[in-house]
Amino acid sequence: MSSSTAITNIATLVTNDPSLGDDSPLGLIQDAAVVIEGDRVTWTGESSKAPATDNRVDAGGRAVLPGFVDSHSHLLFAGDRTAEFNARMSGRPYSAGGIRTTVAATRAASDDDLERNLVRHLAEALRQGTTTFETKSGYGLTVEDEARALRIAAAHTDEVTYLGAHIVPPDLADDPAAYVALVTGEMLDACAPYARWIDVFCEKGAFDGDQARAVLTAGKARGLTPRVHANQLSYGPGVQLAVELDAASADHCTHLTDADVDALAHSRTVATLLPGAEFSTRAEWPDARRLLDAGVTVALSTDCNPGSSYTSSVPFCVALAVRDMGMTPDEAVWSATAGGAAALRRDDIGRLRPGARADLVVLDAPSHVHLAYRPGVPLVTQVWRGGRREF
Repeated sequence: MSSSTAITNIATLVTNDPSLGDDSPLGLIQDAAVVIEGDRVTWTGESSKAPATDNRVDAGGRAVLPGFVDSHSHLLFAGDRTAEFNARMSGRPYSAGGIRTTVAATRAASDDDLERNLVRHLAEALRQGTTTFETKSGYGLTVEDEARALRIAAAHTDEVTYLGAHIVPPDLADDPAAYVALVTGEMLDACAPYARWIDVFCEKGAFDGDQARAVLTAGKARGLTPRVHANQLSYGPGVQLAVELDAASADHCTHLTDADVDALAHSRTVATLLPGAEFSTRAEWPDARRLLDAGVTVALSTDCNPGSSYTSSVPFCVALAVRDMGMTPDEAVWSATAGGAAALRRDDIGRLRPGARADLVVLDAPSHVHLAYRPGVPLVTQVWRGGRREF
């Protein structure tokens, strides 16, 4: 029988279950405790009412919240795009190949190199409170390289996404139809066993609506659930396609019509916002306020990738969302936890309630609001994942 542990003397506990706390979406409990048995939460409530347990941990008047759920990242890559970023931030033209640069480096890397890079980024994210992450292929763009990326990823997370349709690779630039056929045929056959999700970059210069539909419907036929890179750089069909195909999420959602917002609001599709990309490219910020006021479910994630959002820090993205995207601190924290869980269609994470996975973060602060109030400060002082304290 597994031992039980009570974390007590919590100043503010974010449960994300209104029925457990103050009836707000965050379900806040003051002067709280959490009881863990095995890898699950078994009790939450006021610290003075905590049941007897085998072990007790004093949180010291700190805030506790669910572990962050990063539902959008690109961690299977090699190489570096510092020069591209430096030129962009310096106002200089830059003619290197963007994603194609990373594709070349990734293809040239060994399996061990790719896995070491992945593990390094996962450890970096864990130190900042991320306990669940999704990651994608998309920097191999050959059957062999896409399959090996997903095989490596599947050894570290259940949330693996096949993104063969990231861009058309240079060697097939003159025949995109042939590449779509590869992505929906031989490449899909090789990749589907390792993946839960299928994604497509539906954007001018990448894949149009018809191509994206072909990719996603082929993936659905193989049991993969769609996700869509949608409406990041321009208005387009991505969001409507995501809703039509019951995608778990439409990600980026920067350029939206009223019809796009309405479609999201009347669907199960989560709008995943990725403020690290706008920060790193000086692009227009997504309007989170517009989405939230319409009743859209919103997630916040890092989009960690070497080109347009090289951050693994969900707290940083929370601060950006509050400062520049119209979110309140409560909304941003919910979106980075329960919102990310919704984008992965999971109800066992992103909340601290009986039966949920015991994934939680202890902040060196009395309230979750400090994540936005003290941007850039390393507030995460403890991380528990599956009932085990990681540090």
